[in-house]
Amino acid sequence: MMRRALAVATLTVLLGCESQMSQDFKREFPLAHFKAEKMLDDGIRQYDDGNYKVAARSIHGALDLDLTTRSQARAHKYLAFMDCVSGQQLQCRDEFRKALEADPRLELKPEEVGHPIWGPVFRNVKAQMSGK
Repeated sequence: MMRRALAVATLTVLLGCESQMSQDFKREFPLAHFKAEKMLDDGIRQYDDGNYKVAARSIHGALDLDLTTRSQARAHKYLAFMDCVSGQQLQCRDEFRKALEADPRLELKPEEVGHPIWGPVFRNVKAQMSGK
């Protein structure tokens, strides 16, 4: 009888802890965060497929939600790529600046850094922001 009461008490405590952990998790990672990350991933997929207008719309939508700072940097990086290849150099620079403000350690991937249009723009913005 005593074991059963102890088991019930232990189970009650554990369920209470689980419930609190679930509530804490929901507070820390709200649905908007997951929706934002999915929108960003979808936008990058659209970018990779060459659907730049749809990509930009998804990425801007993700930025309006709850992205981590690292994901914000990634979003601004892709917006910069699209602006650069569209000949919108000022917007390209501005998006790279926003990306680096979100994540000052941001680096382009090896396959991105050598791009003839956005590579030099990124390096210039990064150097300016580093004070060089």
